[in-house]
Amino acid sequence: MTDVLRWMLQFAAYAGFAAAIGYLSILPRYEYAAADMTEVKVSLSHAADRVEPCVKLSPQEIAALPPNMRRTEQCERQRLPLTVELDVDGETVLHVDAPPSGLWSDGPASVYERFSVTPGTYRITARLRDSARPEGWDHMHTEQVVLEAGRYFTVTFKEEAGGFHFR
Repeated sequence: MTDVLRWMLQFAAYAGFAAAIGYLSILPRYEYAAADMTEVKVSLSHAADRVEPCVKLSPQEIAALPPNMRRTEQCERQRLPLTVELDVDGETVLHVDAPPSGLWSDGPASVYERFSVTPGTYRITARLRDSARPEGWDHMHTEQVVLEAGRYFTVTFKEEAGGFHFR
């Protein structure tokens, strides 16, 4: 008798657990974005210039290095912060100064920002500074875009693929 009761209680517990998971997989309903708005995402990871420029080694300096460590340039590790701006119809809606990643600040800086915009036609300008220049921009892209309700619009940057891309 106790074995039957134990099996029935175990079945009831499993059934209750399955019902709870089933309920939570459907409700409460999660919305990724408002249906009447456009979500703009800026997502990029880029390594800025180094704080100190690389120094070209002479043939004598290269020969003095151990064979497994020979290289033509010596570079400091630390990189500059990355500055990113996004304008929508001439108004700056995003300004980010992203520090480099890594233990020695020698990795790429990453930017991920997301915000909502009412649907419509906009002139979007993306700018990026990855050098030590105090003013101006190293990369810039402007495009007239149509933003649709309930859709995502992404701004990405890959220097080797030509810079900024709007999708």
